[in-house]
Amino acid sequence: MPSPGRILVVEDEDKLRRVLQLELESAGYEVDGAPSAEQALPLASLANLIITDLRLPGIDGLQLIKQLQSRGLSAASIVITAHGSVDLAVEAMKLGAADFLQKPFSLDHLTTVVQKVMAVQSLRDENRRMREELDERYQFDNIVGRSAAMREIFHTVERVAPTRATVLLAGESGVGKDMIARAIHHHSPRKNHPFVKINCTAIPENLMESELFGYEKGAFTGANTSKPGKFEQADQGTVFLDEIGDVPGNIQVKLLRILQERQFERLGSNVTRNVDVRVVAATNVDLREALEQGRFREDLYYRLNVVPINIPSLRERKGDIPFLAIHFVRKLSKELGSAAKEISPAAIDRLLEHSWPGNVRELENTIERSLVLAGGATLEASDIRIEAPRTSAAASAAQQTPLLPEGETLEHWEQMMIREALRRANGNKSQAARSLGLTRNALRYRLSQMGLETEAPEEAES
Repeated sequence: MPSPGRILVVEDEDKLRRVLQLELESAGYEVDGAPSAEQALPLASLANLIITDLRLPGIDGLQLIKQLQSRGLSAASIVITAHGSVDLAVEAMKLGAADFLQKPFSLDHLTTVVQKVMAVQSLRDENRRMREELDERYQFDNIVGRSAAMREIFHTVERVAPTRATVLLAGESGVGKDMIARAIHHHSPRKNHPFVKINCTAIPENLMESELFGYEKGAFTGANTSKPGKFEQADQGTVFLDEIGDVPGNIQVKLLRILQERQFERLGSNVTRNVDVRVVAATNVDLREALEQGRFREDLYYRLNVVPINIPSLRERKGDIPFLAIHFVRKLSKELGSAAKEISPAAIDRLLEHSWPGNVRELENTIERSLVLAGGATLEASDIRIEAPRTSAAASAAQQTPLLPEGETLEHWEQMMIREALRRANGNKSQAARSLGLTRNALRYRLSQMGLETEAPEEAES
């Protein structure tokens, strides 16, 4: 059975020190003893709790606590003395002592106090350990990437994180946009406040306004109580808008107001509320194309695109695959209790042969699946379980049929279609745009790219 903790008893009376050690050892603790503060200092780093007499030869008990704190040691402390006073007790507590016991005291009372202090210390140690794990989880060296593109992203995150600038993350699904967003938050002054992720694709359009901005009681059928939205929940912190390209137009207007004025109203209320949030958005679609098609507001795009960060796909940075593979094997083998702790060069070569359409997420899932099924101490090439791509018979047949006439390019084909649409519309751009399924602005943009913007006559105002 593991020990409930280690205690250091600092007492210059040999008999009392020995009695305290025996009592605490009988309670299951590991106990060290020292007759002076000087002899206690080398042992203090091993202790979870230090019980020290106030009066000691040389350095006294309070000075001992101060020295331990200056060394960064986090052990709890209990001060005992036969010369107690309110002032001494207050000074000990100010230094962080968990309790102050005046001699004589019963051994039962001491044991009870020790158990309470050790329980609190255990919770504090657990909280500190979780914080350290969180720090490690989102440190840049844990977002693995040795390529020049990833190093540039890390430098950008370091520069932008301390500010409140809005960041737009772009990249394919699975490249790690969520990790980068959390790293920005965790390295910012807002790190001790909420990080609220909003998956814009997962929220039905008719519920999005109430989810984002909250609602008042009676705002709609079933609204029996008022409820704050995601932005209120993230006050003083960071909102991560994942898949921002899927936000409907009416919500885009409200998001623009949040970014510009930091203000909103709950659904069913006319009371304007202020909120202090930092917005990080992400998209796996080309928002500029959505602009052309009229699906995304231009003013919102420029408000979001203050600091753009484009995260490359894994196939564009294959040099990172070996480092990612080693990282995932070491991380996941511990979590899964797998016998395989390493990965062989041949297994890495096999990973390098794959195109990874699912990016880093697919690679991590592949490593996890391979570790579960592996039997040896090293992950070999034969252990790698890469999921075969799903291709239907219809898709296979379509791949055999050319999409364009032989020798034709997509750019030239598009220009031919635009010219034909303008010819049929007698130069009327609005009519030509409708026939092509484009907005007038999208057509004008394509004409300017073709150098034809001034060639087509402007249609008369109707």
